[in-house]
Amino acid sequence: MKNIILILPLVVGFFIDCLLGDPYKLPHPIRAIGRLISFTEKKVRKIIPDKLRLGGVILALTVILFSVGIPLVILTACYKVNAWLGIVAEGIMCYYMIAPKCLKTESMKVYRAVKEGDTEKARYAVSMIVGRDTDVLDEKGIIKATVETVAENTSDGVTAPIIYMSLFGAVGGFFYKSVNTMDSMIGYKNEKYADIGRFSAKLDDVLNFLPSRITAVIMIISSYILGFNGKNAYRIWRRDKLKHASPNSAQTESVCAGSLDVQLAGDAYYFGELYKKQFIGDDVRPIENEDIRRVNKLMYMSSVIVLMLGIAFRITVLGGIFR
Repeated sequence: MKNIILILPLVVGFFIDCLLGDPYKLPHPIRAIGRLISFTEKKVRKIIPDKLRLGGVILALTVILFSVGIPLVILTACYKVNAWLGIVAEGIMCYYMIAPKCLKTESMKVYRAVKEGDTEKARYAVSMIVGRDTDVLDEKGIIKATVETVAENTSDGVTAPIIYMSLFGAVGGFFYKSVNTMDSMIGYKNEKYADIGRFSAKLDDVLNFLPSRITAVIMIISSYILGFNGKNAYRIWRRDKLKHASPNSAQTESVCAGSLDVQLAGDAYYFGELYKKQFIGDDVRPIENEDIRRVNKLMYMSSVIVLMLGIAFRITVLGGIFR
Protein backbone atom coordinates (compact mmCIF):
# COMPACT_ATOMS: atom_id res chain seq x y z
CA MET A 1 0.00 0.00 0.00
CA LYS A 2 2.89 2.36 0.76
CA ASN A 3 4.22 2.07 -2.81
CA ILE A 4 0.73 2.77 -4.15
CA ILE A 5 0.51 5.91 -2.01
CA LEU A 6 3.98 6.96 -3.19
CA ILE A 7 3.41 6.63 -6.94
CA LEU A 8 -0.32 6.64 -7.72
CA PRO A 9 -1.03 10.37 -7.12
CA LEU A 10 1.79 11.38 -9.46
CA VAL A 11 0.76 8.91 -12.17
CA VAL A 12 -2.94 9.79 -11.85
CA GLY A 13 -2.18 13.51 -12.00
CA PHE A 14 -0.11 13.17 -15.16
CA PHE A 15 -2.61 11.02 -17.03
CA ILE A 16 -5.60 13.16 -16.03
CA ASP A 17 -3.76 16.13 -17.53
CA CYS A 18 -3.03 14.17 -20.71
CA LEU A 19 -6.74 13.40 -21.02
CA LEU A 20 -8.37 16.64 -19.87
CA GLY A 21 -5.76 19.41 -19.84
CA ASP A 22 -6.29 22.46 -17.64
CA PRO A 23 -9.87 22.84 -16.35
CA TYR A 24 -10.43 26.40 -17.61
CA LYS A 25 -13.97 26.62 -16.22
CA LEU A 26 -13.15 25.27 -12.75
CA PRO A 27 -11.31 26.92 -9.85
CA HIS A 28 -7.56 26.51 -10.24
CA PRO A 29 -5.04 26.71 -7.36
CA ILE A 30 -2.46 28.44 -9.55
CA ARG A 31 -4.94 31.22 -10.31
CA ALA A 32 -5.59 31.46 -6.56
CA ILE A 33 -1.84 31.76 -5.99
CA GLY A 34 -1.75 34.48 -8.64
CA ARG A 35 -4.49 36.43 -6.86
CA LEU A 36 -2.63 36.02 -3.57
CA ILE A 37 0.53 37.40 -5.18
CA SER A 38 -1.33 40.43 -6.55
CA PHE A 39 -3.05 41.08 -3.21
CA THR A 40 0.17 40.77 -1.21
CA GLU A 41 2.08 42.95 -3.68
CA LYS A 42 -0.46 45.77 -3.26
CA LYS A 43 -0.27 45.52 0.53
CA VAL A 44 3.55 45.54 0.52
CA ARG A 45 3.70 48.56 -1.80
CA LYS A 46 1.24 50.40 0.46
CA ILE A 47 2.84 49.53 3.81
CA ILE A 48 6.57 49.79 3.00
CA PRO A 49 6.84 51.64 -0.34
CA ASP A 50 10.43 52.70 0.36
CA LYS A 51 11.70 49.20 1.25
CA LEU A 52 10.55 47.11 -1.67
CA ARG A 53 13.43 44.61 -1.57
CA LEU A 54 12.49 43.70 1.99
CA GLY A 55 8.86 43.77 0.90
CA GLY A 56 9.66 41.31 -1.86
CA VAL A 57 11.07 38.87 0.69
CA ILE A 58 7.98 39.25 2.88
CA LEU A 59 5.75 38.80 -0.18
CA ALA A 60 7.54 35.62 -1.25
CA LEU A 61 7.53 34.03 2.20
CA THR A 62 3.85 34.87 2.69
CA VAL A 63 2.85 33.36 -0.65
CA ILE A 64 4.94 30.23 -0.04
CA LEU A 65 3.51 29.79 3.46
CA PHE A 66 -0.10 29.84 2.26
CA SER A 67 0.61 27.91 -0.95
CA VAL A 68 2.29 25.06 0.92
CA GLY A 69 0.40 25.20 4.21
CA ILE A 70 -3.13 24.90 2.87
CA PRO A 71 -2.58 21.78 0.69
CA LEU A 72 -0.47 20.23 3.49
CA VAL A 73 -3.34 20.60 5.96
CA ILE A 74 -5.86 19.26 3.43
CA LEU A 75 -3.75 16.22 2.54
CA THR A 76 -2.92 15.44 6.15
CA ALA A 77 -6.63 15.45 6.99
CA CYS A 78 -7.54 13.33 3.95
CA TYR A 79 -4.91 10.66 4.63
CA LYS A 80 -6.00 10.46 8.29
CA VAL A 81 -9.57 9.76 7.20
CA ASN A 82 -8.70 7.18 4.55
CA ALA A 83 -5.66 6.32 2.42
CA TRP A 84 -7.68 6.23 -0.80
CA LEU A 85 -9.20 9.63 -0.05
CA GLY A 86 -5.69 10.96 0.39
CA ILE A 87 -4.57 9.40 -2.89
CA VAL A 88 -7.50 10.95 -4.76
CA ALA A 89 -6.91 14.37 -3.22
CA GLU A 90 -3.18 14.28 -3.89
CA GLY A 91 -3.72 12.98 -7.42
CA ILE A 92 -5.98 15.94 -8.19
CA MET A 93 -3.39 18.31 -6.72
CA CYS A 94 -0.65 16.75 -8.87
CA TYR A 95 -2.90 17.18 -11.89
CA TYR A 96 -3.17 20.90 -11.21
CA MET A 97 0.62 21.29 -10.89
CA ILE A 98 1.59 20.18 -14.40
CA ALA A 99 0.47 21.45 -17.78
CA PRO A 100 1.72 19.41 -20.75
CA LYS A 101 -1.65 19.31 -22.53
CA CYS A 102 -2.33 23.00 -21.89
CA LEU A 103 1.10 23.84 -23.32
CA LYS A 104 0.38 21.75 -26.40
CA THR A 105 -3.19 23.07 -26.79
CA GLU A 106 -2.18 26.73 -26.60
CA SER A 107 0.83 26.33 -28.90
CA MET A 108 -1.25 24.43 -31.44
CA LYS A 109 -3.66 27.37 -31.58
CA VAL A 110 -0.71 29.33 -32.96
CA TYR A 111 0.10 26.49 -35.35
CA ARG A 112 -3.43 26.41 -36.76
CA ALA A 113 -3.65 30.20 -37.09
CA VAL A 114 -0.36 30.30 -39.00
CA LYS A 115 -1.52 27.43 -41.21
CA GLU A 116 -4.69 29.40 -41.98
CA GLY A 117 -2.57 32.44 -42.87
CA ASP A 118 -4.21 34.54 -40.15
CA THR A 119 -1.27 36.48 -38.70
CA GLU A 120 -3.38 38.59 -36.33
CA LYS A 121 -5.02 35.48 -34.90
CA ALA A 122 -1.59 33.88 -34.52
CA ARG A 123 -0.25 36.98 -32.75
CA TYR A 124 -3.14 36.89 -30.30
CA ALA A 125 -2.66 33.15 -29.68
CA VAL A 126 1.06 33.51 -29.00
CA SER A 127 0.42 36.51 -26.72
CA MET A 128 -1.42 34.11 -24.41
CA ILE A 129 1.71 32.04 -23.76
CA VAL A 130 4.66 34.46 -23.96
CA GLY A 131 5.65 37.52 -21.97
CA ARG A 132 7.17 39.51 -24.82
CA ASP A 133 5.43 42.09 -26.99
CA THR A 134 3.83 40.23 -29.89
CA ASP A 135 2.42 43.09 -31.99
CA VAL A 136 5.82 43.53 -33.68
CA LEU A 137 6.26 39.86 -34.62
CA ASP A 138 6.01 38.60 -38.19
CA GLU A 139 5.08 35.00 -39.01
CA LYS A 140 8.60 33.63 -38.41
CA GLY A 141 8.84 35.57 -35.16
CA ILE A 142 5.52 34.16 -34.00
CA ILE A 143 6.61 30.60 -34.71
CA LYS A 144 9.98 31.12 -33.05
CA ALA A 145 8.38 32.62 -29.93
CA THR A 146 6.04 29.63 -29.71
CA VAL A 147 8.82 27.07 -30.08
CA GLU A 148 10.91 28.89 -27.47
CA THR A 149 8.13 29.00 -24.89
CA VAL A 150 7.29 25.30 -25.30
CA ALA A 151 10.98 24.44 -24.99
CA GLU A 152 11.45 26.58 -21.86
CA ASN A 153 8.17 25.50 -20.25
CA THR A 154 8.96 21.85 -20.80
CA SER A 155 11.00 22.35 -17.65
CA ASP A 156 9.08 25.12 -15.86
CA GLY A 157 5.60 23.81 -16.55
CA VAL A 158 6.05 20.05 -16.67
CA THR A 159 9.28 18.31 -15.69
CA ALA A 160 10.35 20.59 -12.81
CA PRO A 161 7.00 20.17 -11.00
CA ILE A 162 7.23 16.41 -11.60
CA ILE A 163 10.73 16.39 -10.09
CA TYR A 164 9.62 18.31 -7.00
CA MET A 165 6.54 16.13 -6.61
CA SER A 166 8.73 13.04 -6.95
CA LEU A 167 10.79 14.33 -4.04
CA PHE A 168 8.12 15.86 -1.79
CA GLY A 169 4.70 14.86 -3.13
CA ALA A 170 2.02 17.33 -4.21
CA VAL A 171 3.11 19.78 -1.50
CA GLY A 172 6.51 19.99 -3.22
CA GLY A 173 4.68 20.82 -6.43
CA PHE A 174 2.84 23.66 -4.70
CA PHE A 175 6.09 24.99 -3.28
CA TYR A 176 7.71 25.02 -6.71
CA LYS A 177 4.70 26.48 -8.54
CA SER A 178 4.23 29.26 -6.00
CA VAL A 179 7.79 30.45 -6.59
CA ASN A 180 7.56 29.95 -10.35
CA THR A 181 4.27 31.89 -10.50
CA MET A 182 5.81 34.75 -8.53
CA ASP A 183 8.72 34.85 -10.96
CA SER A 184 6.37 34.98 -13.95
CA MET A 185 4.32 37.81 -12.40
CA ILE A 186 6.85 40.01 -10.62
CA GLY A 187 10.28 38.65 -11.56
CA TYR A 188 11.03 41.31 -14.18
CA LYS A 189 14.06 43.61 -14.16
CA ASN A 190 12.16 46.73 -15.18
CA GLU A 191 11.62 49.76 -12.96
CA LYS A 192 8.33 48.51 -11.50
CA TYR A 193 9.50 45.07 -10.40
CA ALA A 194 13.31 45.24 -10.08
CA ASP A 195 13.20 45.53 -6.28
CA ILE A 196 10.00 43.82 -5.20
CA GLY A 197 10.51 40.87 -7.55
CA ARG A 198 14.24 40.39 -6.97
CA PHE A 199 14.00 37.75 -4.23
CA SER A 200 11.35 35.71 -6.07
CA ALA A 201 13.39 35.76 -9.29
CA LYS A 202 16.55 34.63 -7.51
CA LEU A 203 14.69 31.90 -5.64
CA ASP A 204 13.18 30.68 -8.91
CA ASP A 205 16.69 30.51 -10.41
CA VAL A 206 17.81 28.35 -7.48
CA LEU A 207 14.81 26.00 -7.66
CA ASN A 208 15.19 25.54 -11.42
CA PHE A 209 18.96 25.08 -11.47
CA LEU A 210 18.98 21.27 -11.30
CA PRO A 211 15.59 20.56 -12.96
CA SER A 212 16.47 22.62 -16.05
CA ARG A 213 19.73 20.72 -16.48
CA ILE A 214 18.15 17.34 -15.86
CA THR A 215 15.44 18.19 -18.38
CA ALA A 216 18.03 19.30 -20.94
CA VAL A 217 19.79 15.93 -20.72
CA ILE A 218 16.47 14.07 -20.97
CA MET A 219 15.53 16.21 -24.01
CA ILE A 220 18.77 15.19 -25.72
CA ILE A 221 17.88 11.53 -25.13
CA SER A 222 14.34 12.24 -26.40
CA SER A 223 15.81 13.80 -29.56
CA TYR A 224 17.50 10.51 -30.39
CA ILE A 225 14.35 8.50 -29.61
CA LEU A 226 12.19 10.73 -31.84
CA GLY A 227 14.66 10.70 -34.74
CA PHE A 228 15.57 14.37 -34.38
CA ASN A 229 19.18 15.58 -34.45
CA GLY A 230 20.33 14.30 -31.08
CA LYS A 231 24.02 14.79 -31.83
CA ASN A 232 23.46 18.45 -32.69
CA ALA A 233 21.16 18.87 -29.68
CA TYR A 234 24.07 17.87 -27.43
CA ARG A 235 26.54 20.07 -29.31
CA ILE A 236 24.38 23.21 -29.18
CA TRP A 237 23.50 22.55 -25.54
CA ARG A 238 27.18 22.41 -24.60
CA ARG A 239 27.85 25.62 -26.52
CA ASP A 240 24.75 27.77 -25.92
CA LYS A 241 23.26 26.58 -22.61
CA LEU A 242 24.24 29.80 -20.81
CA LYS A 243 23.29 32.28 -23.54
CA HIS A 244 20.47 33.83 -21.55
CA ALA A 245 20.07 36.35 -18.73
CA SER A 246 18.62 33.49 -16.68
CA PRO A 247 21.06 30.69 -15.79
CA ASN A 248 18.35 28.14 -16.62
CA SER A 249 16.21 29.23 -19.58
CA ALA A 250 18.77 28.49 -22.29
CA GLN A 251 19.29 24.93 -21.04
CA THR A 252 16.21 23.50 -22.75
CA GLU A 253 16.04 26.15 -25.49
CA SER A 254 19.54 25.24 -26.65
CA VAL A 255 18.69 21.54 -26.79
CA CYS A 256 15.55 22.32 -28.78
CA ALA A 257 17.43 24.56 -31.21
CA GLY A 258 20.04 21.89 -31.84
CA SER A 259 17.52 19.08 -32.04
CA LEU A 260 15.45 20.88 -34.69
CA ASP A 261 18.42 22.50 -36.51
CA VAL A 262 16.99 26.00 -36.06
CA GLN A 263 18.09 29.26 -34.46
CA LEU A 264 16.15 30.61 -31.47
CA ALA A 265 16.26 33.64 -29.16
CA GLY A 266 17.72 36.98 -30.35
CA ASP A 267 16.43 40.47 -29.55
CA ALA A 268 12.88 40.86 -28.23
CA TYR A 269 10.60 43.64 -26.99
CA TYR A 270 9.12 43.59 -23.47
CA PHE A 271 6.72 46.34 -22.35
CA GLY A 272 7.81 48.41 -25.36
CA GLU A 273 11.50 48.17 -24.51
CA LEU A 274 14.05 46.33 -26.68
CA TYR A 275 16.09 43.68 -24.88
CA LYS A 276 19.29 42.53 -26.57
CA LYS A 277 19.67 38.75 -26.51
CA GLN A 278 22.18 36.36 -27.99
CA PHE A 279 21.05 33.84 -30.61
CA ILE A 280 20.79 30.20 -29.56
CA GLY A 281 21.54 27.50 -32.10
CA ASP A 282 22.69 27.68 -35.72
CA ASP A 283 20.57 28.85 -38.62
CA VAL A 284 20.84 25.51 -40.43
CA ARG A 285 17.39 25.96 -41.91
CA PRO A 286 14.58 28.51 -41.56
CA ILE A 287 12.17 27.85 -38.72
CA GLU A 288 8.78 26.58 -39.96
CA ASN A 289 5.31 25.99 -38.62
CA GLU A 290 5.86 22.23 -38.29
CA ASP A 291 8.51 22.97 -35.66
CA ILE A 292 5.68 23.74 -33.23
CA ARG A 293 4.45 20.15 -33.63
CA ARG A 294 8.01 18.84 -33.30
CA VAL A 295 8.77 20.71 -30.09
CA ASN A 296 5.53 19.39 -28.56
CA LYS A 297 6.64 15.83 -29.35
CA LEU A 298 9.96 16.63 -27.69
CA MET A 299 8.13 18.02 -24.66
CA TYR A 300 5.87 14.97 -24.26
CA MET A 301 8.64 12.40 -24.71
CA SER A 302 10.83 14.20 -22.17
CA SER A 303 7.92 14.47 -19.73
CA VAL A 304 7.18 10.74 -19.89
CA ILE A 305 10.84 9.87 -19.28
CA VAL A 306 11.05 12.22 -16.28
CA LEU A 307 7.78 10.76 -14.94
CA MET A 308 9.18 7.22 -15.20
CA LEU A 309 12.38 8.30 -13.43
CA GLY A 310 10.29 9.96 -10.73
CA ILE A 311 8.26 6.78 -10.21
CA ALA A 312 11.46 4.72 -10.00
CA PHE A 313 12.88 7.15 -7.43
CA ARG A 314 9.79 7.04 -5.25
CA ILE A 315 9.67 3.24 -5.29
CA THR A 316 13.36 2.53 -4.77
CA VAL A 317 14.50 5.44 -2.59
CA LEU A 318 11.42 6.73 -0.75
CA GLY A 319 9.92 3.25 -0.61
CA GLY A 320 13.06 2.04 1.16
CA ILE A 321 13.05 4.96 3.60
CA PHE A 322 9.40 4.53 4.59
CA ARG A 323 9.45 0.73 4.61
